[in-house]
Amino acid sequence: MNELIPLMVIVPLMAALLISAFSRFNTVTKIFAFVVAICLPIIPIASNYGLHYFGGYEPMLDNVTNVMFHPAITYSFTFLQQIFIAMVGLLTFLVIFIYLTKYKEVSGPYLFLLFLGTAAVTAMLLTDDIFHMFVFFEILALAQVGIVAASSISYSNEMALKYMILGSIGSPMMLLGIGFLLAMTGSVNITDIAAAVHNGLVDVTSPVFLMSLALIFFGWLYASGLPPFHTIKSGIYSKAEPHGAALLQSFTVISMISIVLVMFRIYSTLPIFEVLIVFFSILAMILGVSLALTQTDFRRMIGFLAVGELGFIGLGIGLGTQYSITAGLFQALNEITITALLFIGFGAIVNATNEVDTRKLGGLLAYHPKVSIMLLIGGLAMAGVPPLSGFQSKLMLVQASLSCGYPEISILAIVVSIATFVVFVKTYYSMFLKPKPNDLDVEHKEVPRAMIFAMGILLIIVIAFGVYPDVVTNGISNFVGGIL
Repeated sequence: MNELIPLMVIVPLMAALLISAFSRFNTVTKIFAFVVAICLPIIPIASNYGLHYFGGYEPMLDNVTNVMFHPAITYSFTFLQQIFIAMVGLLTFLVIFIYLTKYKEVSGPYLFLLFLGTAAVTAMLLTDDIFHMFVFFEILALAQVGIVAASSISYSNEMALKYMILGSIGSPMMLLGIGFLLAMTGSVNITDIAAAVHNGLVDVTSPVFLMSLALIFFGWLYASGLPPFHTIKSGIYSKAEPHGAALLQSFTVISMISIVLVMFRIYSTLPIFEVLIVFFSILAMILGVSLALTQTDFRRMIGFLAVGELGFIGLGIGLGTQYSITAGLFQALNEITITALLFIGFGAIVNATNEVDTRKLGGLLAYHPKVSIMLLIGGLAMAGVPPLSGFQSKLMLVQASLSCGYPEISILAIVVSIATFVVFVKTYYSMFLKPKPNDLDVEHKEVPRAMIFAMGILLIIVIAFGVYPDVVTNGISNFVGGIL
């Protein structure tokens, strides 16, 4: 066993608890949070691939049906977990760095929520226990609500309450679906459940099994922000601090892929499963970019575009081939970096102007050229312009759709990407290129260096993944081949 694997969850979790307990010591809290944040991306990079059995209990038996009984919670660590945990760890570090440099007096509860959310998504990605995953999904939902409620933006408490109310519907439905699986298989270990299903020990046509799919799928829609939850998901992004929204989006992406990969392992034998994923993903793509076109608040605009990009991820998973799933997971990794870059960049504009309405902005290119250039590249990456990372993953998705015999889906993906480009160019022109309004005061307001630094790091990753996609896609493809 690799003893470093559980540290990926334990370190941010313990940091959250210690910061909450000793937050009255401001200087100590800031130093401790900074040191722990640096460690978050380092631990997964330094860890070897493998399994960790909590309590040391390995699978007890391997009988003729190839069903293994796991008496303890198992963490599985492969290249996929490594790259995503390292990425969310890096983003957590950048967000905490921005927060610590922005405020002299930091909020212990806010830092607690940032670390708690990071621990939760890490556990969701690592665990091979579906109930364990649900527990951390609930913890993540509470952390997301807290991050939004703790922001200084108007109506943030109202938006957090709405998200929590919807969660009180989606989460119990997911738990009920997990209960049905437990009743049918006698296990909550994902490997055991999948083995029981694929070896014919479970009747996949039974109403109970189909109901478990419906319930867990509904919970997944809530977790990922796909329709009908697209408006509330974009809403919490707009009501969080910009750096907080960047991290919230990464939480959404990782919870989305964690749950859908579990569903894929269990329900992939059902043709309706892939149809459902493709349908809701296409719906998210269309609604996301359509609603973004109508926005004048650039925070809501980015929020809706982010929802549309989630549709591309689901599309790759739903097509069900090794190449398409690889493309979908690569798109997920790109969305984390690109959307974070945009949220932080637009947050820099809010910091400089105290304005979010694109109709009241203009002429910012002359005042903030660095931010404008990095935002331009980030927007082009989201739209899928070569040679940036977004182009590579969307090209793979188009090719995957064609190879599966769905040219109409390929055309739709291209049209949505073009519409995304139009939305961003329209917003970029309104903010940076049109004449500055006379009542807009930006001359004496500087963009924090921490934001410039964070955007620079993310921009390097966006360009690197665009020029060298094989560095990531080869490892992801090997992982996907192992679960098919």
